[in-house]
Amino acid sequence: MAELLDELRRHDLTCAPHVLVRIIVQLGGDVPTIREMITRLDPPTRFGLRPLPAPLPMVGTIRAKYDSLVLDERDRDLLLAVSLCLGDELEPLLAFDGRIADELMLSAIGPHLSLHAGRVRFVDPLLDIWIRASADPAVEAAVNERLVEIFAARGDRVSADWHRSRAALHGVPEAASELIRIARELSEAGHSSRALQLAGEAAAHAVGVELDEARVVAGASSIAAGYATEAAAWLGPLFPDGAERYRLQGLSALVIAQAYLQGAVPAIDPDSFRPSTQDPDDWYSWTRAAAFAAVLCAERGDSRGMRRWLSALRDGCAKVGSERELRDPVVALSWLLAGEPDLEPVEGSGPLSGGMLRALHSAIAGDIDTGLRLIAVGDSGLGAEVDPFVAGFEYSPVVNAYRAIVEVLLLMWRGDVRIARERMLQAAMTLPVAMPFAGLGVVLLRRLDLAVLGRIGPFGGALTASLPAAARLDHLVDRAIEAHLAGAFEEASSFMKLWSDRGRPRPALNVDGLDELDPIGEDRGLAAAVVAPPEIREAQRLRARIAATTDGRWRVEREELLVATRALVSPFSRARVESMLGVRAVILNDLGAASEHLRTARRLFDVAGADAWANAVAHRLARVEEEAAGDDTARDSLTVCRLAWAPLLTSRELEVAMKVVAGSSNRRIGEELQLSVRTVEVHLGRVFTKLDVRNRVELTVLAHRTAQYL
Repeated sequence: MAELLDELRRHDLTCAPHVLVRIIVQLGGDVPTIREMITRLDPPTRFGLRPLPAPLPMVGTIRAKYDSLVLDERDRDLLLAVSLCLGDELEPLLAFDGRIADELMLSAIGPHLSLHAGRVRFVDPLLDIWIRASADPAVEAAVNERLVEIFAARGDRVSADWHRSRAALHGVPEAASELIRIARELSEAGHSSRALQLAGEAAAHAVGVELDEARVVAGASSIAAGYATEAAAWLGPLFPDGAERYRLQGLSALVIAQAYLQGAVPAIDPDSFRPSTQDPDDWYSWTRAAAFAAVLCAERGDSRGMRRWLSALRDGCAKVGSERELRDPVVALSWLLAGEPDLEPVEGSGPLSGGMLRALHSAIAGDIDTGLRLIAVGDSGLGAEVDPFVAGFEYSPVVNAYRAIVEVLLLMWRGDVRIARERMLQAAMTLPVAMPFAGLGVVLLRRLDLAVLGRIGPFGGALTASLPAAARLDHLVDRAIEAHLAGAFEEASSFMKLWSDRGRPRPALNVDGLDELDPIGEDRGLAAAVVAPPEIREAQRLRARIAATTDGRWRVEREELLVATRALVSPFSRARVESMLGVRAVILNDLGAASEHLRTARRLFDVAGADAWANAVAHRLARVEEEAAGDDTARDSLTVCRLAWAPLLTSRELEVAMKVVAGSSNRRIGEELQLSVRTVEVHLGRVFTKLDVRNRVELTVLAHRTAQYL
């Protein structure tokens, strides 16, 4: 799977992991056919923005395998009937063919069918594609007509209407209503793809307001499955020409689809869609659309848009009387995602405004284990509740993706890096994990890949390439981490400086970056901008404090830092602090302390499963221990000192310090940087103070000492 994802990306045929899994299943794992099939799919389909075509198209490998198959008319009709049926029940197909099950198993097509427990399926799914693609349209219509009679006699109205509509050369409006009804039921039960199939067929035959309703069901089913482009295509024609009721019902799904595809919630006035009637159902649809828009704005850092939609939400909830069950949880979730989680927790219900919101509140309060238990209870199906926020879609793939992302985030906050990555990979193979929280799942997987592999893995790369063009994903921190773990410290520092120049963009729900090179303290906005458990914030505070520790304060501050560091429970958070203590000890020539901290960091990274971090620390530890044993090895001071000194100095001070270490005079430095000699002296004086040295000689000695161990 991983190798195939990489291969496809190299050939500019990127496939979202969950889409590739579906293709593998539908093609029985036949790799040559999978490769050829993917070349026939357009990018939105490969990225999971549209559903796979049903049936999948014919390709050369399938034709080569089955074009020589000889079937008599009866056997071919039966195989075609198996392919055309909505379900896999054996009994209707026996009625269609006239033979009993034992006779079928002994017939020429017996080897091609699997009959078990009253069910029937193709042994080789490739035959399903071939039989459909090679069927004469008139024969297919005749088989559908025969199936209409069989299912009607059995009282299965849905299947009868399905085959009636598939057999018709002209529209069959009378079949649409039943197909729409069942499509709604399937969608609410979490079977979004099958619901879309039925609603799409209903739309082909419906007219008038029934067509509007079919479009709404198809669009809502599409977005519930993660098919944003498909949802927009179904729902777009409702605006402005559809009936008001169905425009309002489709508004939520269209807002979600457009926000994902465009990278921002559409800039529309909520009042322009305010219902013109007093019908409570219309008002509830409008109110729920406002709820979705508010949360989506919060996910994307659009506080102004969030406030505007929250105001509409309050108006709507007052109108329909849903203040407690809808307004309060959505307001709490919106403000949490906007970076202000300290509001009084509210009691919502269902998978998102209930379990997920409570899990986040518990974790942010410091109780990550309770948060994970709340997610696990929801996944078990125990205590299933209606969620007014996502009513009718509690079991949909997108809602499940939101819950999976929160679980991975909490595991990462707890320091279980390897487990978090494994869970993320599992979710990526079955769910549209790129959609929730404005792409947070992609950020998480990339950081987890880096922590374990030291690079972006096949799944992370495929998800990144599958994002819509408008998605805003910052790559600078990832590239800095990759360079840092590979020992390319100057390159890592450069990426972090670029990231800082861009305003330090980061998700509202904290995903650790590389504050070893860009410490974020209280004066840099950590408290106001990032939602994280107390321990994550404490670890960030400790790293910022370590970066600022001078030689004169090291002995005193190290003991205080040790006490605080040992209180950290997360092995990953503590390991990063221990690693930074080790680096700082090296810079201050305290090799005994450096070895102690680096050994502890390596063990803790191993416990967390952060293999790449463990390897990077092991490399540093080896250099320290070599030096302690008398093995003197040289390193490029200019390259390494940028890593150690960047958090302490301004960019201009750092440039002056580097040139001094390289041997340049103050006059030469002034000429190269276009500064006066006096300005160079001022910068250099500040460098001496911050690095606790007295002159140029001590600065150069410090630089070489630092380079020996980093």
